[in-house]
Amino acid sequence: MPRVRFAPSPTGFLHIGSARTFIFNWLYARHNGGAMILRIDDTDVERNTQASLDSIFEGLRWLDLGWDEQYRQSERLAVHREMAEAIFRKGMAYRDFTPAEDDLFNPGMRELSADESDRRAAAGEPFVLRFRVPRENAVSICFRDGVYGEQTKSTADIEDFALLRSNGMPTYHLASCADDADLRISHIIRGQDHLTNTFKHVLIFEAAGVTPPQFAHLPLLIAPDGAKLSKRRHGPVVSVTTYRDYGFLPKAFANFLCLLGWSPKDDRERMTRQELIDAFSFEGINRSNAVINFTEQDPIDPKALWLNAEHIRALPVADLAERLLPFVHAAGFKVDRGKMLQITPLVQERIQLLRDVLTVADFFFADQLPPYDTAELVPQKGDAAMALAALQRGRQALAGTEFTHDALESALRSAAGDLGIKAGQMFQPIRVAVCGRKNAPPLFATLEVLGLDTCLERIDQAIQKLLQ
Repeated sequence: MPRVRFAPSPTGFLHIGSARTFIFNWLYARHNGGAMILRIDDTDVERNTQASLDSIFEGLRWLDLGWDEQYRQSERLAVHREMAEAIFRKGMAYRDFTPAEDDLFNPGMRELSADESDRRAAAGEPFVLRFRVPRENAVSICFRDGVYGEQTKSTADIEDFALLRSNGMPTYHLASCADDADLRISHIIRGQDHLTNTFKHVLIFEAAGVTPPQFAHLPLLIAPDGAKLSKRRHGPVVSVTTYRDYGFLPKAFANFLCLLGWSPKDDRERMTRQELIDAFSFEGINRSNAVINFTEQDPIDPKALWLNAEHIRALPVADLAERLLPFVHAAGFKVDRGKMLQITPLVQERIQLLRDVLTVADFFFADQLPPYDTAELVPQKGDAAMALAALQRGRQALAGTEFTHDALESALRSAAGDLGIKAGQMFQPIRVAVCGRKNAPPLFATLEVLGLDTCLERIDQAIQKLLQ
């Protein structure tokens, strides 16, 4: 059974590149019936913050994928030091006593005798523990990457890298490998920018007598100008919580990230989580970097918007209503679930983001409509007098009609006939009067949800606008 892990460092928010890595690990684990491990790589105490850790968990929980086991590297220091000691005892690492303020790597330390090294260490002199990369007889370090194929690098091109810092804390290379070995990680799926680190990790695993996991590296996510996506440069565009706050569905966002560098090879785009699980394989991952298309004016990729709209349309009405309510309540509107269930079918085809409900359906929530141009009340090929007559006759018809879809339609069509105008010339003034604009959900269902009192009050206000 495969065991895969996602290992974020709490030095910032959850980056969309990290989120995609998490999703790909999750998909691989679920596709192969394996375990998903979450390990917080928090040994860099100077850069870690609780706010960053909270943000990472906030983003991961919003993705709503879950994991099977959870660890923190900072609680596993004994495991890291044990591996370092084992490698040192084999003569495959050495103490480097070079002062930290000097050149970080002094080749002469490699030749220090064991007695001298032990004496200086016993005297309390600080040192960095470095891996002794083979030099006399350079060898090739090889591994097969699940995406990029066979990879080879000579040890002549690898520096003697640190395993323990002078304060005794493990480096990323050591801690990562020690944990992967101890937790029996079988597959490591991470960004392509880590591919060069893998040669060092293979050396560590082999020195510790551990069979290296299988590796697969993912193409990077890049900006439209070809730059690697950066927290510092691109800010909110790369934060997962930005998409949550914009009103993305977690499954739609995950679907979008999956298609950045991976394809099911059958032209499918909108996919359920189970469909993603069933289709996922390393063979579907591309080697070229994936572009996220955004601009300063529009920070959201159009493909992401389209996918989110597709997933919104596929949601059961009750589920969508529950997801819309928090956005409505956060805007200060007091709307209960019953009314939201009535409104949701009318806006489901009209929104791309959950927060769009505030612009598409605001007239359902507001006590008073915002100001609108009186000219909007005038129907096509009509004038203000026609608009006024339509509103006055329409009001009479609505006041004596049962507020159900079919009854409302029948009453307004009949009223249009009484005035000798087309049905559309009756409907437009009514729609603008009750919604404050021409572009709105279907009229009769809208009237039904708004109710008699609200409709009559707004029509009266529209009549007064025309009489002024």
